[in-house]
Amino acid sequence: MRQAAPRMGVKKTVKMRIKTTRIKTITNDSDFIKEKVEKIKKEVGKVIVGQEEMIEGIIIALLSDGHILLEGYPGLGKTVTVKTIARVLDAKFHRVQFTPDLIPGDITGFEMWDPETRKSRIQKGPVFTNLLLADEINRAPAKVQSALLEAMQEKQVTIGRETYPLEKLFLVLATQNPIEISGTYLLPEAEIDRFMFKLKVHYPAYGDEREITRRQIRDEEAKIGVVLNTKEVLSLRHTIAEWMPLQETSAIVKYVTRLVRATRPEAGNGELSNLVMYGASPRASIALTKAARVYAFIQGEDMVLPEHVHKMAYPVLRHRIILTHEAESQGIDADYIIEKTLRRVPILE
Repeated sequence: MRQAAPRMGVKKTVKMRIKTTRIKTITNDSDFIKEKVEKIKKEVGKVIVGQEEMIEGIIIALLSDGHILLEGYPGLGKTVTVKTIARVLDAKFHRVQFTPDLIPGDITGFEMWDPETRKSRIQKGPVFTNLLLADEINRAPAKVQSALLEAMQEKQVTIGRETYPLEKLFLVLATQNPIEISGTYLLPEAEIDRFMFKLKVHYPAYGDEREITRRQIRDEEAKIGVVLNTKEVLSLRHTIAEWMPLQETSAIVKYVTRLVRATRPEAGNGELSNLVMYGASPRASIALTKAARVYAFIQGEDMVLPEHVHKMAYPVLRHRIILTHEAESQGIDADYIIEKTLRRVPILE
């Protein structure tokens, strides 16, 4: 017994040392990532004035491995922001201008006959990149928009009879004008659900717009520095996942699942059931948990809290909630439904 006691003490001490080391490592990683995020914001700020919420949302989706839908009127800097972030990450970047005459092969690629070799060869499309900017995605018909489905979900593209993998870091950032603008199409629901975030881009404040005008009339090109490369982004994703694996966030996962289920009309939501035609899918639960985890991490927290879920609920859920005609006639939008759901669903069951 006298010999056993020291061994137990040593074992306990070792465990405490391991735990302390892990906490220090997590803290260091959090500080490092937070520093990188601030540097990205700073570099992007050399080109984009204001729009902090949009920029932060893109960074969170990037670290969560999620695609982004940016909605706003023309001239608000959506395209320039995406191009600037690609430069900051030293990532491969392609831009596709979506138009009514576009065909799926213009995005994914196609087989072509080579008369010299008398063999067919593959001409890969712009989807073979790190960051794909689908500019004004809702100006192309559904068959063209659907060409992105396989790429967004499985990170692969089928051309002819062959399937080709995409880059490990592959992100679709699509810009969309509000559907009130003429010449636009509604996105297919299957495609909408594959976007992690829908970020609304608003008009700049007076001071920001004045600064934008001042910069443009000076006609000076900003010098953008590289903050991260693609391998480092993938490494940061792994670090965040190790910090808090999803199986260790059971309480938050339960809360997120109840929130998402509460957006569906069949869940017995009282007044909301007459306002919602379709609620969010299970894919929303995954996206919301991942986004809340990344947001908590870059905020320097040591765990995911309900307020992190609430912050991410709007960009994750707003495009997945399909409203009824009754809701639209009353001027109700998806953000209103999300707000009501957050108030109604208890944090603890």
